[in-house]
Amino acid sequence: MLYFPKRKLNIRKAGKINLSTSAIFPGYIFIESATNDDFFEHQLEIKRIDGFYRFLKSNKDITPLTDNDLQLVLHFIKTIGAVANVSKVYFNENSRIVVIDGPLSGLEGNIIKIDKRKGRAKIKLDLFDDSFTVDLAFEIINSVKSDKKT
Repeated sequence: MLYFPKRKLNIRKAGKINLSTSAIFPGYIFIESATNDDFFEHQLEIKRIDGFYRFLKSNKDITPLTDNDLQLVLHFIKTIGAVANVSKVYFNENSRIVVIDGPLSGLEGNIIKIDKRKGRAKIKLDLFDDSFTVDLAFEIINSVKSDKKT
C-alpha cells in the first residue's frame, strides 16, 4: 500500500482565501508491506518510477521506519486519513492552544509558532534523522475566559 499524506491550508492571495492541498512530507512516499519479502519483490519496479531518487536510509541499506518515526507517520496516515483537515482549537486563560480535534491533536508539544490571523500552527517534525517544519491549519472555536472574580 502506498501513502502520500496531504494537508489542507487556507491560502490568502489578492484578498481571497482559497483552500489549498499540499504534501505534509514533501518528497516522501510511504510504502506499507506485509513482509520484507513483499517489499523487496517490488523494489526494482519502484526504482524505475520516473522521479524516484532513493529509499531511506540508502538504496543499499533500506531501513523501515521504527519507533517515533513510525508513530509520527502513522499519526497522519491511520489517524487522520489521506488529507489532514483543519484542526479545531481554543486558547485557554494562559493563551495556550488547546486542540479539541484534528491533525494537531497529540502534536501540541511540537508546536513552535502560532499565527492566529492566518489560522496556522507551525510544528517541528523529526523524521529519519531529518528535522523540518510543517504548517497545519486550525480554526478557533471559542476562547476560555478566566474564572477569577474581582
